[in-house]
Amino acid sequence: MIVTFLIEMALFLAIFFTKKLNTTTKLICVSLLALAFFQLAEYFVCGGFGVNAMLWSRLGFIAITTLPPLGLHIMYSIVSKKSSLLVPISYAVMFAWIVLFGFTDHAFSSHACVSNYVIFNLKDGIGYAYSAYYYGILLLGILKAMKLGDMAKNAKHKKALYGMIIGYLVFLIPTAIANTINPETMAGIPSIMCGFAVLFALILYFYIVPLVSKNK
Repeated sequence: MIVTFLIEMALFLAIFFTKKLNTTTKLICVSLLALAFFQLAEYFVCGGFGVNAMLWSRLGFIAITTLPPLGLHIMYSIVSKKSSLLVPISYAVMFAWIVLFGFTDHAFSSHACVSNYVIFNLKDGIGYAYSAYYYGILLLGILKAMKLGDMAKNAKHKKALYGMIIGYLVFLIPTAIANTINPETMAGIPSIMCGFAVLFALILYFYIVPLVSKNK
C-alpha cells in the first residue's frame, strides 16, 4: 500500500512540476491524489497511527468515490468538448455518496485487514447501490470514450481516449478475474481494484499526459 502510494504521489508531482497544467492534466492530478490517498487510508486502517480506523475508512471511500466522475470529465476535456449533462449529474451523485460516507453512520458496518487487502463491509443494500454507481459510471465512461474517440479529428486526442479505455480495463479485468477465481475477494473489491489501478496511473502518466500536455 505504501509503495503504491509513493508511486502515485511521484506521478502526481512529476506532472505538477514538469507539465503545463491544462484542464485535463489538472483532472489527472486530482485523480492521482485520490488514488494515492486511498492507499494511505488503507495503510492506516491496518496500522492504526492513533487515528480511528472508521475515520480512515470514511476518508478512503470519499477519495475513491471521486474517481468515476473525474474519469468521465477527463474524457470530455481531452477533446475540449463541452460536457453533456452526464458529467454534472455524475458529480451530483458523487457528492451524495460523499455525504453518506463522510457525515452519516448509514454506510459502514465494519472493516478487516487481511494479508493483501482491506475489507470494507458496507451495510445491507448500500454495497449494491454503491457498486451500481461505481461500475455504472465506469462502463458509461468506456462507452463515451469509444464514441468520442470515433468522433475525434485530432489523432492525439483519439489515442488519449483509447488510452483511457485501456486504462480502465487494466484494473477492471484483473479485479474481475480475481473475484471469479476466489469469490471471497468480493468483499475486498475497493482495495483490490485500487491496487490494480496503479497500472491505470502509469498509463495516465506515460501515455495519456504526453498526448494532452507539453513540458514546461
